[in-house]
Amino acid sequence: MTALTLSTAAAPGLRADAIVIGVAKGAKGPSVAPGAEAVDKAYDGRLAGVLETLGASGAEGEVTKLPAPSGFKAPVVVAVGLGAEPGKGAGYDAEALRRAAGVAARALAGAKKAAFALPLAEAADAGVVGEGVLLGAYSFDAYKESGRDAGAKGGGKAPLAEAALLGAKPRDKAYKAAVERAAAVAEELNRARDLVNTPPNDLNPEAFAAVAQAAAKEHGIKVQVLDEKALTKGGYGGILGVGAGSASGPRLVKLSYTSPKAKKSLAFVGKGITYDSGGISLKPAGHNETMKCDMAGAAAVFAAVVAAARLGLEANVTGWLALAENMPSGSATRPGDVLRMFSGKTVEVLNTDAEGRLVLADALWAASQEKPDAIIDVATLTGAMMLALGSRTYAVMANDDAFRSAVHEAAEEVGEPAWPMPLPEHLRKGMDSPTADIANMGERMGGGLVAGLFLREFVGEGITWAHLDIAGPAFNEGGPFGYTPKGGTGTAVRTLVRVAELAAAGELG
Repeated sequence: MTALTLSTAAAPGLRADAIVIGVAKGAKGPSVAPGAEAVDKAYDGRLAGVLETLGASGAEGEVTKLPAPSGFKAPVVVAVGLGAEPGKGAGYDAEALRRAAGVAARALAGAKKAAFALPLAEAADAGVVGEGVLLGAYSFDAYKESGRDAGAKGGGKAPLAEAALLGAKPRDKAYKAAVERAAAVAEELNRARDLVNTPPNDLNPEAFAAVAQAAAKEHGIKVQVLDEKALTKGGYGGILGVGAGSASGPRLVKLSYTSPKAKKSLAFVGKGITYDSGGISLKPAGHNETMKCDMAGAAAVFAAVVAAARLGLEANVTGWLALAENMPSGSATRPGDVLRMFSGKTVEVLNTDAEGRLVLADALWAASQEKPDAIIDVATLTGAMMLALGSRTYAVMANDDAFRSAVHEAAEEVGEPAWPMPLPEHLRKGMDSPTADIANMGERMGGGLVAGLFLREFVGEGITWAHLDIAGPAFNEGGPFGYTPKGGTGTAVRTLVRVAELAAAGELG
């Protein structure tokens, strides 16, 4: 992964492949952002005019390259758009800095070193820019010849090797801490992206569990893996029912990070369908190709627990990965079958493509038995939520309005677009079953909310709970933007880590 360094060096004398500066969209044209004063001076104070002549406006995501001034050891200046210029006395928005850094890092693929002279008003800005660089430089090339041997005939470019943050304070504890946090979170988020991008023939439930076990051992996290035999003995009917049609057996993985100073405990539960064919209720043609991403919730939970351990947060954080492959076969669960869940409730399966809620139900009940202060589940759960919120925003539902607001605010704070959604009681009746305690389907309209109401049935009494439906932003099928690549995005990792930080600080409520 890209190496981050803090530097007090002046831009002209730094040996690098490029100097990255920020450009804002001002009322009268582009304006050079703070941090690039030395670069602007070398252009005799006319850099903004030069950029405007080259077509730059300062719009977000815009990249303009130009030759570096005489005397600079870097040959190129890369001007990246920050969006609207902030008002007088105001600083640049953290997300604008994060996105700009990500765009620049992606544009510099193949470079060995780049100096980032973006606005760093305080230590937190260094962390934001560092995070943007690390997320923007991400690439998934494990299955390409160019990825196995950068520079080989495959023609791919290796990610930016090193990013020096100019204007930072290498000896300042706050700056160092901000960059170390950025590195830990970004590395684990990129690990989640790798998992989402891995083809399903190489990432079945057993393989995912093995990855979790290896990471747990490395970072001092306690891990427990329940295989088919243990799941059968324990009565995990939901997970077993979803995995019944696959040659790859299901798993339930429990990751436990504990702190001796913890005063709060959190449980994160992730949907981990390593491939979703829809089961007997087979998905139509055109809907199967990206279904390797249906384990993105479990990937986010896994990454968040490891990040919490790496950061040494003073909170107990447990991750539950509900892993199964949903396939059609002679042994698969059929529409009309009734499953007895881990909680003892029975569920009539009306649609085997509504499988995520079944594996989550067992994991939610298992998490509830430990009576944590709060539970958050994360899942690529419903196409209905994509219709409601689009491809870049995820939904937040909860059984407690204050907790829903806290999770939503945490998401927005770290740059993950989210929106609070209700759990209307009148929709619960649609899941009444004449055969079982509840059906796994209800009214078609409001299907994402119906799924949330189903999950609520399996949360222990008195436990605060939130549900994140990340179906839209978990996998980017379009072109890259900001620090977000094509493919797996790692959505919800940063929200979960921030919630854990708030819990550790006693600020979650």
